Amino acid sequence: MKLTGSLILLALVAAVAAYAQEGSAPVANPVSATVKTQLTRFSKNMVAAAESMPADKYGFKPTPEMNSFGHLVMHIVQSNNLLCSKISGTTAPDSKLADTDGKDKLVAGLKASFEFCSSALANVDDSKLGESLVLFGNRPASRAAALIGLSDGWNDHYGAEAIYLRLNGILPPTAQPAPK
Repeated sequence: MKLTGSLILLALVAAVAAYAQEGSAPVANPVSATVKTQLTRFSKNMVAAAESMPADKYGFKPTPEMNSFGHLVMHIVQSNNLLCSKISGTTAPDSKLADTDGKDKLVAGLKASFEFCSSALANVDDSKLGESLVLFGNRPASRAAALIGLSDGWNDHYGAEAIYLRLNGILPPTAQPAPK
């Protein structure tokens, strides 16, 4: 009985060890792969948030000192285009938007900026993360810093969109009840 129990325990330990090794295999391009995964999720949620805000609320400012919702959407477009261009080494699309543009134009620009990021980042991998780029205000930064900044920006900007929506009595996309 002792031998059988020991064999079962040994088999169980071996199975767990094999599973752990399989699950801990190195991930190819962990930084760029993670950002690309986030791109899919944030594109969906941020566009849905922009679509959820009524057109007549695009001028809404929580306080007079703050930016309007339309400005926030325009800023997201500009950030996406600039950072995805810098990260990929491609030319950013010429996006002429104003924060006073209508909802349809701003949402179309937002969708286009995420489509640009998707195509621009498609061939980006982690092999050039240490390369130097020039970002905001002519500040040098690494390609890794630009990828992290892009990801951080999506988190920050979606959080701002969610607050603007909630202040107008609208649940943000990620707070919507799950479909039954």
